[in-house]
Amino acid sequence: MPRPFLVRYAGLAGTLLLAVAAWYGGATNPWEPTVTPRTILAGRDGVLLPLAWLFGTALLIGAWWAGRRVVPSTRWAYVTAGLWALPLLPFLPLGSYDVYSYACQGWQQAAGSDPYAGGVDLLGCPWADAVAPTWRDAPAPYGPVFLVLAAAAAKLGGSLTGTVALLRLIAVLGVVVIGWCLPVLARRRGVPPERAVWLVLACPLVPIHLISGAHNEAVMIALLLAGLTVAVTGAGVRRMLLAGVLLGLAVGVKATAVVVLPFAVLIFGRKTAAVVVGGGAAAALAAVSFGSGLGLGWVTGLAGSGVSVQWTALPTAIGLTLELIGVDGAVGVTRVVGMVALVVVLIALWVFTLGNGKDPVLYAGLALAATVVLAPVFHPWYALWPLAVLAATVRRETLWLVVPCAVAAALCLPDGYNLALASRAQGAVVMTVLAGYLAWKVLHEANRDSRRLGAAHGGDRGPRRDP
Repeated sequence: MPRPFLVRYAGLAGTLLLAVAAWYGGATNPWEPTVTPRTILAGRDGVLLPLAWLFGTALLIGAWWAGRRVVPSTRWAYVTAGLWALPLLPFLPLGSYDVYSYACQGWQQAAGSDPYAGGVDLLGCPWADAVAPTWRDAPAPYGPVFLVLAAAAAKLGGSLTGTVALLRLIAVLGVVVIGWCLPVLARRRGVPPERAVWLVLACPLVPIHLISGAHNEAVMIALLLAGLTVAVTGAGVRRMLLAGVLLGLAVGVKATAVVVLPFAVLIFGRKTAAVVVGGGAAAALAAVSFGSGLGLGWVTGLAGSGVSVQWTALPTAIGLTLELIGVDGAVGVTRVVGMVALVVVLIALWVFTLGNGKDPVLYAGLALAATVVLAPVFHPWYALWPLAVLAATVRRETLWLVVPCAVAAALCLPDGYNLALASRAQGAVVMTVLAGYLAWKVLHEANRDSRRLGAAHGGDRGPRRDP
C-alpha cells in the first residue's frame, strides 16, 4: 500500500506535467485547430506536449486511485487537493474552450444583449475568435444565475484574460464551498469525512475541468450541496426556505439540478416541505430570471445542448450501434427513449425513497447518476454531479464511483479534443455491449434472489414428505 507522502507528491508531479501541457497546448486565444491523435502522430505538436499530458494524467489518476485507502485525515485531503490544483491556476485552460464561451456570454449580458437570442456570430463579442466553432452560433444553454456571474466577471475583468481569471476564481470559490459541505453530509450519513473529501476534491476531474477549465459545474454543485447541507442540519420553515433558495439557484446555473429538489423535500419529512422548498426554489429562480432582464428564455436555450453526438452518452451509443447495422435515424429515437426512461427512473427512485424511508440524500445522488447515464449528451465533467453527492453518502465499496471518473478524466486532450471522437464506432459498440451485459446481470441477480426467496418460503411450509 502506498504511503500518503508518495500519493501526495505523485499527484503533484502529475499536475506539474499537466501545467506544462497547458502552457504548450491548452485552449488558446484565438481558437486554433485542436490537438488530436492524428496531429500528435504526425509530429505537429512535438514530443513534450503529448508526453506531458499522458504522464501527467496517468500520475494524477493513479495517485487519486491509490490514495482512496491511505487518507490519514480530512485536513490532509484538503491540503493535498489544494496542492494538486495550484500548478494549473496560472496557465491556459485545459480540457475545453468552454470558458471562452462563458466569457462571451457574460459580455453579451453585461452589454445588454440577450445571450439566449443567439450565439457570438449573431450578437457579437470582442473575443469571438476564442470560442470553438461548434458553439459560435449556439445561444447560451445555461441558467440566468450563471450568466449574471459571467456578466460580473466580464465587467470587472475588462479583457478576456481578466474575465477568464475571474471565472476561474468563481470556480475555485465553488470548489471551496463543495469542500466545506462534504464533511457535514458525510458525518450525517456515517461516511468517513476524509474519504468523501478525497473522492471529490482530489478527483482528477476537479483540477483539470473545474479549476483549470473553470467549468460552471463548480457553481452548480456548490449550490446543490449547500442546499442539501442546510436541509440535513436542521428543521423549521426557515431551513426549508433557505434550502429551496439554494437549490433553485443551482437550477439557475444548470437545469439538471432540478432532479434533486423532490428528494430535498423528503429530507424534511413534513407536509409543508413541498410548498416551502418548492416555493423558495421558484422564487429564487424567478427573482434572478426577471431581475436580470433575461426572463425564461434560458429554457429554450437548452435545446442546443444536444449538438454533440458521442458514444460516451449511453442512449447515443445505442443509437450509433443501431445505425452501424443499418437502422437510419436511430440516434434521435434512442435519445428520446433515454429521456423517457430517465423520467420513469426518477419517479421510481422518488417513490421508493418515500415508501421505504430510505436516505433522500443518497437517492438524490442516484437520481443525478441516472441523469448522467440516460442523458443524450455526456461530457467528462458531468461525472462530478453524482460523485459529489454519492461520495458523502455511499458507505460501502466506492469502486463503481471511481472507475467511471478515472476513465472520464482521461478522455480530453489538452485543448479539449475528446478521444471519444476518435473511437466513435468502436466505443459505441463496446458501450452498447457493456450496457446489455449490465442489464442482464441486474435481471439475473434479481431473478436469482427471487428464486432463493421462493425456496425459503417453500421450505417454511412444513417438512418434506418422502415419496
